[in-house]
Amino acid sequence: MENIALVDWSRAQFALTAMYHWLFVPLTLGLGFILAIMETLYVKTGDEKWKTTVKFWMRLFGINFAIGVATGLILEFEFGTNWSNYSWFVGDIFGAPLAIEGIFAFFMESTFIAVMFFGWGKVSKRFHLISTWLVAVGASLSALWILVANAWMQNPVGMTFNPETARNEMVDFWAILLSPTAMNKFFHTVTSGFVLGAVFVIGVSAWFLLKKRDQEFALRSIKIAGIFGLISILLVAFTGDGSAEQVTKNQPMKLAAMEGLYQGKEGAPLILAGIANPSKTINDGKEPMLWKMEIPKLLSLLGHRRADAFVAGIEDLVNGNPEQGILSFNEKKARGTLAVNVLKTYREAKQKRDTQSCAFIGQYFDRTTEKGAAFYNDYFQYFGYSYIRQPQDLVPNVLLTFYSFHAMVALGGYFILFFAVILFFVYRKDLEKTKWLLWLSLLSIPLVYLCSMLGWVVAEVGRQPWVIQNLMPTSVAVSHVSVQSVQVTFWLFATLFTAMLIAEISILLKQIKKGPNSIEN
Repeated sequence: MENIALVDWSRAQFALTAMYHWLFVPLTLGLGFILAIMETLYVKTGDEKWKTTVKFWMRLFGINFAIGVATGLILEFEFGTNWSNYSWFVGDIFGAPLAIEGIFAFFMESTFIAVMFFGWGKVSKRFHLISTWLVAVGASLSALWILVANAWMQNPVGMTFNPETARNEMVDFWAILLSPTAMNKFFHTVTSGFVLGAVFVIGVSAWFLLKKRDQEFALRSIKIAGIFGLISILLVAFTGDGSAEQVTKNQPMKLAAMEGLYQGKEGAPLILAGIANPSKTINDGKEPMLWKMEIPKLLSLLGHRRADAFVAGIEDLVNGNPEQGILSFNEKKARGTLAVNVLKTYREAKQKRDTQSCAFIGQYFDRTTEKGAAFYNDYFQYFGYSYIRQPQDLVPNVLLTFYSFHAMVALGGYFILFFAVILFFVYRKDLEKTKWLLWLSLLSIPLVYLCSMLGWVVAEVGRQPWVIQNLMPTSVAVSHVSVQSVQVTFWLFATLFTAMLIAEISILLKQIKKGPNSIEN
């Protein structure tokens, strides 16, 4: 029971830190590129009004950036304090991307952000513009390495297991960096940040129009953010489609939870909207949905690119489906247990200094050889199943995953329409008279934050019980620390981050109320 409490509190603390951190990151990603576009227009036209516009949004960018860095540093330290078993097991695979991210964050971003904020009038216009673009690009590159590390956890590739150290080690850097899972996750996440930045700019600018203040500044900002946002949300939809294909291939249980699909089928439909049965559990014979509206065969088409393809359900993945080549939980657990026993045998031989046995057994863990690749595909890829106690533990929180996914998709569709309507009224030149749309723009700011957060809920809750897909369950990844220490730090972080969030919102509101006229050129 104590271990369960430790896992739950460690998960809660990491989720708390990650969610607070993600309140700041996407605005940095989106606002950075909007700043760069606006400053490009300033350099191109020489219009001082664009300079004032850039400086106003840059001030808000700086406030958000500073607090985002503080929360991100704490997040990385938690890997060592709360998840030391995980940190050991992943070897250099997780550490290398984080190290590269640190180089980008502290050398590239920090260097050029100083020029961006304090270089006005001290460096040439073109060098200042380059600095602004490098800050924007640097922020996205920093996100790249974090997302590559996260993608490896969802789909471990480019690695081999070293039985000497019981760690996974990198053998193909480019396979890890350029895996379809990593690339889709990077572009989907970053472009969602672009959308958030665009909605933020539109919402704040709408406030100025409602107050009949700085209308030229507001309309100029809305036009740039509207175009940038519409392009970005279309890219989000495109990369989301690619992400769905990768989830289908590598995390079928997550896909089944996203759609509340318990029994697999050929030509599986996609649920547009529905009410999930809260009392549904595996193998109970109950209907998983109380009500649903669906599009026939679309889930099969999106996941497998074939309308008649079989999509595995939760019960297929637990009970097995021999016709579709799906192993049951018991079969995977048996194979994973065999892999663990082979490792134990190797370590026993090592203790006895039996070099001949070590050499013979060790070749099974070398994934670069034919024998090692076969052992990985047949047994080692189920390594983590040996630590799963019962079949029900394989199933994530279906209700939370299902509703989060469908709410995220619905909000994504809303924002496509939102940007299109905004641009329509901008080009009709009567946006400032359309009060309902201005109020809607303001209300869309919390909605876009919610949409962004829901994406991470789907990604992380949907892959439970795994911290590394199929290789390491969350229950064995935690550090051997007391539950009380994790509880204390949880509440400390909750208090600290809440105070920081309140401080940021307060400072942002004060700066917004001052408006662009307070900016000195």
